Amino acid sequence: MATTVMHGRRRGQTKDAKPPAGHLQSGPPAPGLMLPDGTDLRQVTVISKDDWNRIHRNLNRKQIEEERIKKIKDEKEMIRSHSKDMVKNWTNTIAGQRQKKLEARAIREAKEEEERVQIDIEEAKFQAAKRKDAIEKAKTQQYYQTDRVKGFHGALMLTEVLKEREAQIELKHLKEQASDGKDQEWLAKAHREYEEGIKQDQRKAVIRYQEKRDNASFQQAQVHEHIKTNITAEVDDRKEGEELKKLAIQYEIEKKRLEDIRRNEVIVNMAENMKQMEDVKKMRDIQKEQEEEEDEECRIFAAAKRKMVKLRAEKEKQLHREKQQRLEKIRDRLGAQMKQKVDDEDDRIGRAVEESEGKFAKEDAAKNAKTHKMLAEIAVHRNYQLRQAEEREIEERAKELEMLRVRREADAVFQRNEEEKVQRRFQEAKNLQGFHQAQGGERSQKEVAARQEQLAQDKKNMELLAVEEQQFQEYASKVIGHCEKGGRNVYPLRKAAREGAGGGLGPIFEGKGGIRPSYMVSDQSGVQMPNYQRETTNETKRSIYGNGRTDKRLGFVWQLQKRV
Repeated sequence: MATTVMHGRRRGQTKDAKPPAGHLQSGPPAPGLMLPDGTDLRQVTVISKDDWNRIHRNLNRKQIEEERIKKIKDEKEMIRSHSKDMVKNWTNTIAGQRQKKLEARAIREAKEEEERVQIDIEEAKFQAAKRKDAIEKAKTQQYYQTDRVKGFHGALMLTEVLKEREAQIELKHLKEQASDGKDQEWLAKAHREYEEGIKQDQRKAVIRYQEKRDNASFQQAQVHEHIKTNITAEVDDRKEGEELKKLAIQYEIEKKRLEDIRRNEVIVNMAENMKQMEDVKKMRDIQKEQEEEEDEECRIFAAAKRKMVKLRAEKEKQLHREKQQRLEKIRDRLGAQMKQKVDDEDDRIGRAVEESEGKFAKEDAAKNAKTHKMLAEIAVHRNYQLRQAEEREIEERAKELEMLRVRREADAVFQRNEEEKVQRRFQEAKNLQGFHQAQGGERSQKEVAARQEQLAQDKKNMELLAVEEQQFQEYASKVIGHCEKGGRNVYPLRKAAREGAGGGLGPIFEGKGGIRPSYMVSDQSGVQMPNYQRETTNETKRSIYGNGRTDKRLGFVWQLQKRV
């Protein structure tokens, strides 16, 4: 469609419109009136600037309105922020006073927070010191709970017990020395107390004899009183027995009278029952007579019914005979009529035979023709079916060949897939072998690293055990020194404080943390084997095995206790 050239608000005409009469059609445009893109300047609409602005305003009316509203809001916001900036530092306003109070409150809260922080820091230091003290106390208590320290403390207690025992023995000796001159006085005093006791026992015996005699007199009086009471009770029992006997006799009399009354009642009841049985028998006889009368009526009714049945049967026989007679008459009449018709039917039968033979001949000819036609159609159909079977056989053969070709291609594809699977499995097995080798190397490295770590851990443990041994020896030496100054027997402490943990009598294992194990005898007692190693044992060992460590034996000379 061509572009319409319009000037201002005037409506132009299309290019295809017919020019008015007297108007000359313009020729091709001049070279200066064509733009590079092929637009003809004569077909361009020319509008004024006001129209262009109006169109632009109409098209962008909503956006212009939004920009105007936004501009108004921005101006109001700028004025509001400028007003706030002007009055925010004024102190003679409500907002200024509130701001000043808020600032003072913030400063006060900051100071209080600094004080609280300082208090928290001091509290944290105090709590840390308390935790440190508690940890040290726990460590000390835990250290005191170890077997070796507990054994050392047990030895310390044994030392204190020995010291206390010595003090008690000394106290006993002092008491014996102080009481050497007082034995005679104590003996005389004991003799006097013994004689006084004998006299007091005699007085008590006299009192007991008097009490026993009074008690016997009282018991004799009680016996006499019991005898009188028993005699009185026996008399009362005898009287009560006689009264019971009288009551028993009266009971027997009353019982007999009641039995007579019951016997009379039984006799009366039996007589009434017999009378009632006779009444029942009479009623049965009357009922039997009534039943016999009813049976007689039934017999009469049955005889009459049998007679009626017999009469009905005879009537039916008579009707049957009459019917048979009528049928015989009808049969005779029909026989006569049929005999009369036989003569007329011979001619008709001859003509009918000829007609039937001709008809049969025609039917045979039609049948033969139909049979020949059917045989021809069967032959044609058979040939058609044979051709169809051959075509189907050819098609099936072609299909089988095509199926054989497809199967061969499928077998070839399957063979290639199997070969690819074998190659892929070989590559996977190879990769798995490499992975296993890498995993084995990694496991070996881990084992070596674990072994190194274990050795390092054992080394640290040995160092810690050495430090613990040093600490224990320092603690034990201090305690032993204190006990020696106090004059106590320190042999149990020295025995408990000797080097090597475990509490046994065996040698110290240097490579096992310096433990000292114990050995048990091989019998059922299971006691620890004694150790009688002395300097002579070391000399014998050096003379046999020489100097230095040896793995042939433990380095002990054991002497087993003989059992008697």
